[in-house]
Amino acid sequence: MSETDQPNATRSGFVTMIGAPNAGKSTLVNQLVGAKVSIVTHKVQTTRALVRGIATVDNAQIVFTDTPGIFAPKRRLDRAMVTTAWSGARDADVVLVLIDARKGVREDEERMLEMLGSVRQPKYLVLNKVDTVEPPVLLELAKTLNERIAFDETFMISALNGSGCDDLLNALARTVPEGPWYYPEDQISDLPMRQLAAEITREKLYLRLHQELPYASTVETEKWEERKDGSVRIDQVVYVERDSQKKIVLGHKGETIKAIGASARKDIAEILEQPVHLFLFVKVRGNWGNDPERYQQMGLDISDG
Repeated sequence: MSETDQPNATRSGFVTMIGAPNAGKSTLVNQLVGAKVSIVTHKVQTTRALVRGIATVDNAQIVFTDTPGIFAPKRRLDRAMVTTAWSGARDADVVLVLIDARKGVREDEERMLEMLGSVRQPKYLVLNKVDTVEPPVLLELAKTLNERIAFDETFMISALNGSGCDDLLNALARTVPEGPWYYPEDQISDLPMRQLAAEITREKLYLRLHQELPYASTVETEKWEERKDGSVRIDQVVYVERDSQKKIVLGHKGETIKAIGASARKDIAEILEQPVHLFLFVKVRGNWGNDPERYQQMGLDISDG
């Protein structure tokens, strides 16, 4: 279906997801879109910029924004991430407020609820991981939150197994405004493939080294070469801040970086639907966490300094 076929019937809109770190935002975006567009790791705050995933439901196109988690910022990178998250919420047609039902309302959630007063868009409360909580506890949590904030609707879901996600998706399809679609029907993300490939490698990096590797590291795609045989060669650089971190990423005789590369290559090849030759390099870039150019490349707001 295209906007030219039924110009008056199509609907489209932007839906921003906000929540505390590890509330399940990235998992839910991937579940609703039906493909990996946002990285999921054990490490909190791995979503740094506004990653958009695109879902199509009948005549409606829903553009999801997975924002960085809402938390108490300490470093410049933290402040940029939180500012970006709230900017995304205020620019959306609908805001999904995701709460981990197992953990309930803690310090980060309290802070988020206080800030929601400045968000005028329709707000849906989404209680996640409900399969791990007894129904009476869920109902009490939903009641308490709805007494504090005027949520338009409440959904109880499991982003991991998909329970309740169809109901949420259908409700959003009815809610987004009428209008032409923003993206082609078969597009699942507005991230350039170079950036999406870098995000996938960053996910594998954190999954492998989430305890050893500090947060201030990143992955950039430096070369993308389409080959005549239908394969693609991708060169990526993992940037860390110190030589000691470089040794951790490389591992003994390069075993760690090889394992990370093999896992990333598999996922990238599945998304591209073509063979991938992935080459990873590790470089030290000191004081990465205070480099404005890096923030701009990631789409983060650094206006607060």
